[in-house]
Amino acid sequence: MKTAPNEHAESLAIEALIWLTQEPDLMSRFLTLTGIDASAIRSAAREPGFLGGVLQFLLAHEPTLMRFCEATENEPNAVVNAARQLPGGQMSEF
Repeated sequence: MKTAPNEHAESLAIEALIWLTQEPDLMSRFLTLTGIDASAIRSAAREPGFLGGVLQFLLAHEPTLMRFCEATENEPNAVVNAARQLPGGQMSEF
């Protein structure tokens, strides 16, 4: 069975969201910047653009991106490529 092009991108974004939940300082910053209440994360994650926004959050701050990549053994380019495949992830030039 062939994998849809953005299935890997969605998996990486979900991994990033899970990682953020384990980083209280970053999660607080993410919630503040997005205006999402912590209790609404689950429903927000189903909205188009949310997962792309998670990756945009990482890409907007290189130290955060590098922390995520080191913790999860992902390459920064994988995050860039995943963001490009998701709605809401193409907003910035990377």
